[in-house]
Amino acid sequence: MATQVEYVKLAQTLPAKLLKFFARYPPVLKPAAGLGASADEGATSILTSINTSSTDPNATVVESTIQPSLAPSDNPNPFKPHKHPETGRWHDPVYSLRRQADLVKLARVNGVEELLPYTFKGSGEGRKRREEHGLRVKGTGVGQRVKGKAWERTMKSRLEKRKQAMLGMPTLVQQWKQRYSAFSGGQCYSWT
Repeated sequence: MATQVEYVKLAQTLPAKLLKFFARYPPVLKPAAGLGASADEGATSILTSINTSSTDPNATVVESTIQPSLAPSDNPNPFKPHKHPETGRWHDPVYSLRRQADLVKLARVNGVEELLPYTFKGSGEGRKRREEHGLRVKGTGVGQRVKGKAWERTMKSRLEKRKQAMLGMPTLVQQWKQRYSAFSGGQCYSWT
């Protein structure tokens, strides 16, 4: 596990878009199970840097204690719609799906994707959904067929009929020779 000083150095290297997001929606750090809890059981101690300039090695570091909120409506997930506690009306997510995808890509490049709140734009969620639901293209599941165009659906039977016709062609030619010769009065000009 990284120390708090390493977290500060990591924060100094993040792009401005991620810094702004984490300032507005700080990541919820989950304490590891089995470790002794402090007297303040829910409190999380985080080192934050006042001067986030990556060029200044003497950045001022301040230790602050954050009390996580027990009420989920205090700081809702900005990636999901939420219901207002008083009015009961639904509010849209703060970040659109496109902006969520941009943030997730940026966080993935910088190695902090796991600090983002839950979103189904995350890389793990996409893989999990693909495993559960497959490609979701009709006909790609077990025992399913793609509908296709009419000529594609009938192609197999048409080719089979054509093959059978070609196999039966010598008998058909023989029948036509007999009919034509009977029709022309015994004189067969084209069939010899």
